[in-house]
Amino acid sequence: MPPDRLDHTFSALADPTRRAILARLAAGEATVTELAEPFEISLPAISRHLKVLERAGLIARGREAQWRPRSLQSGPLKEATEWLEQYRRFWEHSLDRLEEHLAELQGKAPKDEPNR
Repeated sequence: MPPDRLDHTFSALADPTRRAILARLAAGEATVTELAEPFEISLPAISRHLKVLERAGLIARGREAQWRPRSLQSGPLKEATEWLEQYRRFWEHSLDRLEEHLAELQGKAPKDEPNR
């Protein structure tokens, strides 16, 4: 995955309004007006948020007659999750090692090992 795509994904996700829009789209596609309903901001402001999400590839614009419903695109979120997963594994391993070390200091065997 190109690094700039990941940058665009995380930049788009940094805003709580955009995260709320994505959460709404997880339930199904919606029009701009439907997406704007819960927010106390203008339609042009919502449109700017949607453009950021579109550029990041997080949403797609459909075409149904005069309506342009938006829908969630899972690819960039999957890529971000895979990137984050490597750090989750790192911290999990580090915390397991810390737990073992603390158990040794306290004279106890770690959870997964039988008592000696």
